[in-house]
Amino acid sequence: MLRPEQFEINEAWIAFRINAAPIQTAVDGDFNGIALMDAASCFLLAHVLIPVTAAEPTRAEFHRLLMDAKQHKQQLPVTLFVPREDVAEQVTLEATDQGIEVVRIPESELIVFIGEARQAFAEHFD
Repeated sequence: MLRPEQFEINEAWIAFRINAAPIQTAVDGDFNGIALMDAASCFLLAHVLIPVTAAEPTRAEFHRLLMDAKQHKQQLPVTLFVPREDVAEQVTLEATDQGIEVVRIPESELIVFIGEARQAFAEHFD
């Protein structure tokens, strides 16, 4: 089981869907939030909203997400963890092009990192 103390700051990031249920808006439809988190600190680096009809962010959206996250640390990670259950073809292509190794693992192994962020997000949008 992975734990935050196994990592150095900025060594690995986690890309994940931060919401359990779609974020509903009256005008623009429903959205999912995709977030990037530093594995060592569990600090949320950046997030983007994508329509629920999209299986994943486009390459351009994920590139912007990476660049927004990079502003916090002034570098990209060595490794990006992505839940195996999520569609991540475009995410993988963009991360690989940026020199980041993508590791697909079961979401259950990431809960120790992302669980609190998801809970806080749910409380904020309830």
